Amino acid sequence: MVSAADPRAAAAGVEILNAGGSATDAAIATQLALNVVEPQSSGVGGGSFWVSHDATTGQVSTIDGREKAPMAATDTWFYADGQPLSHADAVPGGRSVGVPGALRAMALAHRESGKLPWARLFQPAIRLARDGFVVSERLNNSIQSYGGHVTGWAKQAFFGADGKALPVGTIFKNPDQAALLTRIATQGPDSFYVGPTAQKIVETVNGAARNPSKMTTGDLAAYEAKPRDAVCAKYRVYRICSMGPPSSGGITVLMILDQLQRFDMAKLGKDSPVAWHLFAESTRLAFADRNLYIGDPDYVQVPQQGMLDPAYIASRSALMSPTTTIADVEAGTPPGAPPRTKAPAGEVPGTTDLVVADSAGNVVEVTTTIEGVFGSGLSVDGAMLNNQLTDFDIVPVKNGDLVANRVEGGKRPRSSMSPTIVYGPDGHVRLALGAAGGPTIIAQIAKALVGVLDWNLSAQDAIAMGLIYAPGPTAAVEQGTTLEAMVPALRGLGEKVQVVPLGLKANAIEWKDSHWIGAADPRSEGVAIGQDGSVTQIERVGKPGARPPE
Repeated sequence: MVSAADPRAAAAGVEILNAGGSATDAAIATQLALNVVEPQSSGVGGGSFWVSHDATTGQVSTIDGREKAPMAATDTWFYADGQPLSHADAVPGGRSVGVPGALRAMALAHRESGKLPWARLFQPAIRLARDGFVVSERLNNSIQSYGGHVTGWAKQAFFGADGKALPVGTIFKNPDQAALLTRIATQGPDSFYVGPTAQKIVETVNGAARNPSKMTTGDLAAYEAKPRDAVCAKYRVYRICSMGPPSSGGITVLMILDQLQRFDMAKLGKDSPVAWHLFAESTRLAFADRNLYIGDPDYVQVPQQGMLDPAYIASRSALMSPTTTIADVEAGTPPGAPPRTKAPAGEVPGTTDLVVADSAGNVVEVTTTIEGVFGSGLSVDGAMLNNQLTDFDIVPVKNGDLVANRVEGGKRPRSSMSPTIVYGPDGHVRLALGAAGGPTIIAQIAKALVGVLDWNLSAQDAIAMGLIYAPGPTAAVEQGTTLEAMVPALRGLGEKVQVVPLGLKANAIEWKDSHWIGAADPRSEGVAIGQDGSVTQIERVGKPGARPPE
């Protein structure tokens, strides 16, 4: 079973499963195909996080393929004339590009649990790039809405001579990317990180017309994907495992859920404004701590255990009430917390997700990204380069204190990506899911988990359900969903509410009635395909490509 954000990528994963590949093999093939058909969202010029379940050992493992800042980066990396750049001004050009990690993460995963030859996994993506694929509505919308900053090859490739975006239905071929993928397939990932391609990346980012960087070929050659310990906690009778720092996703999702433990969410139900008010309050509390404490654990002390400490969670949950809204949410002080302060985050949605289960019971969940839509706007050999470094806090000091997520040379920026695996009381994988959409990812995952585990929804219905996203005082209620009818009741509980479109995109698989059932977000173009070729039927809603509020 493969669930992915694009049907052609899901088909690539199924092809590899049917060729005898493992879940890891299929995840790599799916990710590479997504790189081709969703160039606005991911690519070898970006990064990824992996969460995997080994059916033989029963163990969960994670891989950190997050991008890194060049060693020359300093805490004033995004300053000009002594003043910090706005997020919008920091994105375009070379300085926002982090050293890519996606390929190194794939290679590490393949060494650990791949079965088929490395080169075989590239074949579906190479075919798509070489022979071409049909431009989808989502890609067309992304070019129209967010492609204004692309330069060079990308500008020529994605826009016609008349300056208009490639029309839906156009056959788009990317021979440069096909050649790049062929080279990596035959020569291995070192051909990307060392040699002519690495030199091209350095020349591109350092020679950018806007915000030129100071990256070196040594930065690329030194990059390593890292195995990390999964972050796990219990919710009801389930064990939930996700990605730890430098992703903030896992800890924050678990905090949201844990703070809801004392409330009978099942009894309240999905149609209760009180349930959604409590969800919003728990999200606010968790985000306050996230923004203050989480960064790259190789550089800062993250109080991970303290943030999930039962006594601390109880103290935070005690601030929540079914009848009122907290007037002013502030971060708490979990055990082990160092003195630190927060700064505003600036993630935007340019991410994609996939989940795979093989016949042996192995499960792999991968969230991968180039950060914003079309990343930095720069490209090399037909592949977009990320703008991941704008996930750092641009201003390094707040109220006289250094912030945890400040820019430092060699550091990995904080992320919201939350690839997650849920275990049932019997120890079997019950659910695996992930999402795209910037910091809304955290709320999407928490919402889906409440939907499945408390409200007994299918994974498909839980993903399709509307979202209330409340990282701060204002709760964003997803436009065009049944939650809009709750706005008066939510305001009656003291919520500040704004009805807005949200650019959401999630994928999942669940184990039910002794078989896997796939799920994909009806807001996206994603599908779930079984190894037998069966496709999950999904009723599409909304318009693809909307940007969530920051």
